[in-house]
Amino acid sequence: MKIYLFDLLPYDRHFDEFKPDRFMPWPLPGSHFDPAIAARSYAEHLAVWEEMDRLGYDGVGLNEHHTTPHGLMNSPNLMAAAASQRTKRLKFFILGNLLPLHNPLRIAEELAMVDCLSGGRLMAGFARGVPREYKVYDVPMAESRARFDEALDVILKAWTQDVFTHQGRFWSYKDIAIWPRPFQRPHPPIWIPFTGSQETIERAAAGNFGAAIHHTDRDVIDDMIAHFARSLAQHGRRISPQQLCILADTWVADDAAQALEQYAPYFLYFNQVLWHHGSSSPGQRVNPAAAGYVAATSHDYVRPENRAKVALDREKIRQTNFSDVEAKVRGGEIAFGSAKEVTERLIATAEHVGADSLLLNINLGALPYAEYLAQVRRFAREVLPALQAHRVTRVPAAEAYA
Repeated sequence: MKIYLFDLLPYDRHFDEFKPDRFMPWPLPGSHFDPAIAARSYAEHLAVWEEMDRLGYDGVGLNEHHTTPHGLMNSPNLMAAAASQRTKRLKFFILGNLLPLHNPLRIAEELAMVDCLSGGRLMAGFARGVPREYKVYDVPMAESRARFDEALDVILKAWTQDVFTHQGRFWSYKDIAIWPRPFQRPHPPIWIPFTGSQETIERAAAGNFGAAIHHTDRDVIDDMIAHFARSLAQHGRRISPQQLCILADTWVADDAAQALEQYAPYFLYFNQVLWHHGSSSPGQRVNPAAAGYVAATSHDYVRPENRAKVALDREKIRQTNFSDVEAKVRGGEIAFGSAKEVTERLIATAEHVGADSLLLNINLGALPYAEYLAQVRRFAREVLPALQAHRVTRVPAAEAYA
């Protein structure tokens, strides 16, 4: 299997004043910002990625977020460019550039630069972003899907055509030939995050792209994969484990109790406070369909008994407590524990999903540098070799569909 560590690159300070109410006001004024802490955050995460490169991880997962301390990676492309000069084999799994918010030609150019700078170590992921970011960039959420699709078309034209012209609804270009062009030919591998929308799954199938699946419910994940397999089949293609990557939370310790003691405070800080910043207030339930972000039919492919579980319940996640995390560990939903337990749980998860790649969270909640680095090293020593030696050869949900 391919093993990537996901890094949100949070601001390295805990805002303890917001923990009691589990609410961080948005916008968080610049008076809360300390440039020394930000500079340290960037330096320390880059140092961890260098260590990951030395230890043999396949790559680091990067993403794009705005106006929040839960992720300082406003541009994953900048971070990948910087890290490319400090690493030799580590891949940069970008999940992803938020296409509806930016000029797609600029994204195509920047990613071509990163691919050349890294000697072909870019994995290009494209996403749509969260409601907060549409407010920031003053882009109507109802245009999100159309903007995403058109932007992706522009990027593919820029990468694959010697000279291209595009006349679209949102962007127009005439006689353009980008320099540099991608190092990988015809272009870097493209991955699309799946969080539930039917249109996203079908767009990924039409392009024969990879799917990075982020969801908490196994039944919903099975439905996503089955629909992906059906959609691929409509284009004459067959799903493979190499086309699937599953996101999972993990922490290695002497046993599960120690793992909870060490990591649960940071896991809870992320789930109770950071993840919701700018998205919802306590007690508020956001309805993306009302803003036109998803269509009323976007979840029709999901089995009726699973549809209520597709949209993540932010308020329920905000109310997560230590006992809930403990129950998830005990039930095998998250891989906290000894090296043997973590290895077995992650392999079981990958086999159930049919994914030959894992994207692992081990540093949620502004985990201190020393603890982050120690966990990266321990995981590499005690778990990574067994995972990389394992191969997933079948996709059970697709077989069930067939």
